[in-house]
Amino acid sequence: MLKRISIILVLGILILACDGINKPKKPDNLISEAQMTDLLYDLYVVNAAKGVNRSTLEKNDFDPEFYILKKHNIDSTRFAESNTYYTFETETYKAIVDEVKERLKSEKQHFEDIREIEVDSIKQVRDSIAKVKKTTKDSIRKTFDKTALKKMKPNNP
Repeated sequence: MLKRISIILVLGILILACDGINKPKKPDNLISEAQMTDLLYDLYVVNAAKGVNRSTLEKNDFDPEFYILKKHNIDSTRFAESNTYYTFETETYKAIVDEVKERLKSEKQHFEDIREIEVDSIKQVRDSIAKVKKTTKDSIRKTFDKTALKKMKPNNP
């Protein structure tokens, strides 16, 4: 019985403790939704690049986050405040993130199409080179065969 009462008491305290989460107030210098979309897009792209070439970035003392914030003329405090505000505005933040995802998918498809075109052109070049090599070999073989046939013909005196 004492065990059940203590469990109920702990759960009650936890529920009351979680109730105190307050939504942050709207910052005076809130980043617009469009600018936040561009900023998050750039951050996702740079973080992906950082995952691929981290050593190159470190070797050149390149800080991707600083670069993105400078590119958009935003300081880190303003970004943090705006990001915190938007995370509590779940529908707005979801719309921003969905737009970023769509943009990333579109860019990915664009680059895959370019890669496919390049692979096809490389294949065409290889095929044409192979055709030229085959034609050259065949012409050499025909010349050799004609010469060999002439030598094989009996000479009539």
